[in-house]
Amino acid sequence: MVKASNKYFIILAGFITQLFAVSASYAADEKTGWFSTFTDNVAQTWHAAQHVDLYVPAITWHARFAYDKEKTDGYNERPWGAGIGQSRWDKKGNWHGLYVMAFKDSFNKWEPFAGYGWEATWRPLPDEKFRLGLGYTAGVTARDNWKYIPIPALLPLASVGYGPATFQMTYIPGTYNNGNVYFAWLRVQF
Repeated sequence: MVKASNKYFIILAGFITQLFAVSASYAADEKTGWFSTFTDNVAQTWHAAQHVDLYVPAITWHARFAYDKEKTDGYNERPWGAGIGQSRWDKKGNWHGLYVMAFKDSFNKWEPFAGYGWEATWRPLPDEKFRLGLGYTAGVTARDNWKYIPIPALLPLASVGYGPATFQMTYIPGTYNNGNVYFAWLRVQF
């Protein structure tokens, strides 16, 4: 018998597969607007990846100004987990990646996240291996406290990297005692 959490993970994986298939089919059609650019980038990253990436979640931090102390005292801020993805650098030097990651959430329950990420990249030092990035990720997550119902997410991305290693991060906005979470991970390209 399939456990409920496994069933929802299978549904989530199917949804993500459909998202990529639809994105690829749209990319082959009309070439107008931001959505076409987005789907073109997703399709190109899927079909012409340059790297395989390993993702290692590093920290979850709940903004103390936005939470009661009793809540933060009980939250997990060590998001054990891992992920895998594929990525490419475009002709402008910007990063594009497709990935799936699973980690322990604030309640110490497994949370999958799969999506596409894009970052504009700057190399401000003479050493071209050092870079800074700023962009977004669009994806789907599912959480135990939401009964593993797939939830779309559009979040900011920022990073600092050197060579094949990049420390990437996002901020999940929210209300008092909900959201307002800094989440970061290490991404290593192979």
